Amino acid sequence: MPLNRRKFLEKSAVTGAGVALAGAVSAPGAQAAEAKRGAKRYAFTVLGTTDLHGNVFNWDYFTDKEFDDKDHNDVGLAKVSTLVNRVREEKGRRNTLLIDAGDTIQGTQLSYYYAKVDPITAVGGPVHPMAQAMNAMGYDAAALGNHEFNYGIPVLRKFEQQCRFPLLGANALDAKTLRPAFAPYSMHRLRTPHGRDVKVAVLGLTNPGIAIWDKANVQGKMTFPGLEEQAAKWVPKLRSMGADVVIVSAHSGSSGTSSYGDQLPYIENAAGLVAEQVPEIDAILVGHAHTEIPEYFVTNKKTGKQVVLSEPLKWGQRLTLFDFELVWEKGCWKVEKVGAKVLNSNAVEEDPKITKLLGDEHEKVVAYVNQVIGTNAAEMTSAEAPYKDVPIIDLINHIQADTVKQALAGTEHAALPVLSQAACFSRSARIPAGEVTIRDVAGLYVFENTLEARLMTGAQMKAYLEYSANYFVQTAPGAAVDPAKLTNANGTPDYNYDVVSGLSYEIDIAKPTGSRVTNVRFEGQPLADDAKFVFAVNNYRANGGGNFPHVAAAPLLWSNSDEIRNTMIAWVKAKGSIDPAAFAAVDWKLTREGTPVF
Repeated sequence: MPLNRRKFLEKSAVTGAGVALAGAVSAPGAQAAEAKRGAKRYAFTVLGTTDLHGNVFNWDYFTDKEFDDKDHNDVGLAKVSTLVNRVREEKGRRNTLLIDAGDTIQGTQLSYYYAKVDPITAVGGPVHPMAQAMNAMGYDAAALGNHEFNYGIPVLRKFEQQCRFPLLGANALDAKTLRPAFAPYSMHRLRTPHGRDVKVAVLGLTNPGIAIWDKANVQGKMTFPGLEEQAAKWVPKLRSMGADVVIVSAHSGSSGTSSYGDQLPYIENAAGLVAEQVPEIDAILVGHAHTEIPEYFVTNKKTGKQVVLSEPLKWGQRLTLFDFELVWEKGCWKVEKVGAKVLNSNAVEEDPKITKLLGDEHEKVVAYVNQVIGTNAAEMTSAEAPYKDVPIIDLINHIQADTVKQALAGTEHAALPVLSQAACFSRSARIPAGEVTIRDVAGLYVFENTLEARLMTGAQMKAYLEYSANYFVQTAPGAAVDPAKLTNANGTPDYNYDVVSGLSYEIDIAKPTGSRVTNVRFEGQPLADDAKFVFAVNNYRANGGGNFPHVAAAPLLWSNSDEIRNTMIAWVKAKGSIDPAAFAAVDWKLTREGTPVF
C-alpha cells in the first residue's frame, strides 16, 4: 500500500529525532565501556548529490546571468566541489566516498549543447562537461536517472564511456536477456587502521517510469522493473559477497506515489518502500523528487532496524553527508550508528579547478544561446500563466498546432481540426519586445519533450480538461483570491496543468474537483462528445506522464523525434518575427458561479 507522504515524513521526523536524542544521551557511556574492552572503531562519510541536471556553473543560461531564486540558493558542481574538498580535508580523503542518484545529463543548455549541437557521439567529439567535472571531483559511482535516457541510448552509452566511475542501474535490464544493461552495483574498499578493510557496496536503482516517459528511446531495448523487487534480489548478494555496509542510490522519491497512476505495476517514488521492505540496507540516497530531506529514518518491517534516508536539493544546491560509525565485532565490521545531514552550496565559492576546466565549454554555450533568431512585437511573460490565459503559452500552442497541420497535410486526417496542449514550465520565462534570442525561446520550453499528434474525441477532451483543473485549490464564491495560494493543489506541479488551445472553456474553482469545467465550446458551439480532433501533445503527456485520461491510449497519427524547443526555435527563425496579435486569445478563464475571477 503506498505510503502517505505527510504521515510518513511526520512519523519519520519523530523517529529520527528520537534516534538522534538517544544517541546523544548514551554515546559517552557506551564509548567508555567499549574503550575499556579495546573495541576497534572506524568512521567514514559518504557524500551524495542528485538531480544535477547539467549544472556545472552557478549560471542560468535562460536568463544569461548568475542563478538566483527567492531563497538565494546557488547551483552547480563547481560549488559542490568546494564542499566536497572541505569534507575530504576534514575527514581524510580515504575515509570518504562520493556518489550521485541520477538525472545528470539533461536540464541546462550546457548539457543540451553537448548532446545535440556539438554532440559527444560525433567522431572525435567532445567529452561531456558533466563527465569532465565529475571525473575531476573523483565521483565513485552514480545511479541512472530517468532523464539520462532523454537523448537516446547512444548518448547515454557515450557518457558512460567518458565517466571514470560506474553508472549503476540494477533495475535497468536488457529487454531480450533480462540481464542488467548497466552495472547493478559497485564495491568499494576503505582502509582502516585496524587491519581488515571496510567493504562498502553501492546499489544503483533507477525509475520504472522511464518505460513510459522515454518509450520511444527504450521500447524493445530495455525494461525497468520495480525498485523493491530488484533491491530484494541484490542486497543479499552484496552481503554474501562480504559487504559490511550497503548503500542504495535510488533515483526514486520517498512518498510511495506514482505520477502515472496504474499504467505501470511499479511504484515511481519507492525509496521509502525499499527501506521498509528490504532488510540489510544501511542508508539510501534519494533522488528524483526535487525535494530537500536532510535526514529521516524508516524502520524495516522484517528486522526492526532503522534505515537512514537523505535527499539533497536538486541542481547541486545541497550536498548530503552520511556519517557512518563502525565497530569491529565478532570478526567483522558492524554499523553502530549512521546519521545524515545536508550542506548548502550557497555558503561557498565555486572551485576554481572546475571553473577553469570547463570555462571554454561555458563560453561556447553562452555565445550559442545569445544568437538572435528574430524579433517580437510585444513583450510576453509567463508570470501569470498558471492562472490566466497569457500570450506566451498561446505561442507554444500556436507553433505546435501549425507544425502538426503541416505534418498531416495530404493525409486522411488533414481536414480534422487541431487542438494543442501546453503547460507553464517556468514562471520566469520572458520573450522581450525587439530582438529574440535562442535562450529566450528555449527558456519557455525547458524540457526535452518531442511532439506527437493523437486522435481524440470531444468527450475525451472534456475529461482531459477536467483532470487538468484539479490543479486549482477550491475557493468559495465570496472568499478572497490570492494567486500565490490558488494553484498546485495536492502538490500538482505547474508542468502538470495543461491548457488547451482550439477550444474555449471556463474552470469554476468554487466547485469540487471533477465538476469544474463548464461551457466548453468549439468554434462558438457547444463541444459535441463525438467530435473528432487531432491533438498536438508532448511525448511525456502522450506516454502517460501526469496520468491524464485517454491520451496514452489514443491512436497515434504522427510523431517527431526533434525537441519541441528546437521546433519553436526553427519556427521563429523561419518566420523572422513574432506578433502576439496574430495568435493570442483568451480561450479559458477561471470563474466562480459564472463570474470571472480575474
